[in-house]
Amino acid sequence: MNKRHLLQSLLAASTLAFGLPALAQSTPIKFQLDWRFEGPAALFLQPAAKGYFKAAGLDVTIDAGNGSGGTVTRVASGAYDMGFADLAALMEFQANNPDVPNKPVAVMMVYNDTPASVMALKKSGIAKPADLSGKKLGAPVFDAGRRAFPIFAKANGIANVQWTAMDPPLRETMLMRGDIDAITGFTFTSLLNLEARGAKTADVVVLPYPQYGVKLYGNVVIASPRLIKENPAAIKAFLTAFAKGAREVMANPAAAIEYVKARDGIINVPLETRRLQLAIETVVASPNARAEGFGQVDPARLSLMASQVSDAFGTKTRVDPAAVWNGSFLPSKAELDVLPPAKK
Repeated sequence: MNKRHLLQSLLAASTLAFGLPALAQSTPIKFQLDWRFEGPAALFLQPAAKGYFKAAGLDVTIDAGNGSGGTVTRVASGAYDMGFADLAALMEFQANNPDVPNKPVAVMMVYNDTPASVMALKKSGIAKPADLSGKKLGAPVFDAGRRAFPIFAKANGIANVQWTAMDPPLRETMLMRGDIDAITGFTFTSLLNLEARGAKTADVVVLPYPQYGVKLYGNVVIASPRLIKENPAAIKAFLTAFAKGAREVMANPAAAIEYVKARDGIINVPLETRRLQLAIETVVASPNARAEGFGQVDPARLSLMASQVSDAFGTKTRVDPAAVWNGSFLPSKAELDVLPPAKK
């Protein structure tokens, strides 16, 4: 090869190496879920497995979580770039850590209504919120429903409740044994766990917070301020790819569960399919979500929740709704049109 041909070859190689940086390199995003690889995780696992994040120029890794509080803390620490967590947990962290520089921010609403509810067995005699007064309730100390229970209690005139704490796997077991009168938990988690322990759906009383005066938002996608500052385009790319995947998951939950099984091979597929369907019906494609638009929030409702969380959680400072929410990275209205047709 003569010198001229060698020079041409080097120039061609340099063009391949440096001429298309957006295609040759992808932005790494470490993402933390709020909980284990269960049905609702399909909303994130499916777009990852189908390459939607990759096509958007992102190298996304998704890890299971062990509670929203942990997810918020890990994003704040820099261990994760983004995550999925309960908005109340994010509000609490921000208000209790006013001097922490890297406070995560909510960038997309996913669970437009809190999945929290109180559940009891019909044989307990509990049929409505007022029946909980003087009763013994149980939940893990970090449970979203337990943390927000003062808001539920105030809205429904409930008093003199005694709490028992336990590890998550024991919550439904203790209710079945009669050790406690009722539990708090995500409806699509605890109701199915009770069924797995022998309870019939008809024998379980479910008191969903949203149906009894508690209009709290649920889980949101959160991002670190560092990522917001250094690569805002990556956040928008993530949310756009996620919305595309979410549309497909909601259109065919049964098919989407296969992506959860790929991450945890021992899941009960029929059970997790039901869990995902329940989550979609009750909190993702809820009437409030349809009214406000998928991914978005209503400013007045957000402000009310900030005030309620400040009071119920006894935060060091008042929650600032403007500090916890940044909707500027949301995809277009057409890209957010992902909710399935409403059931008649």
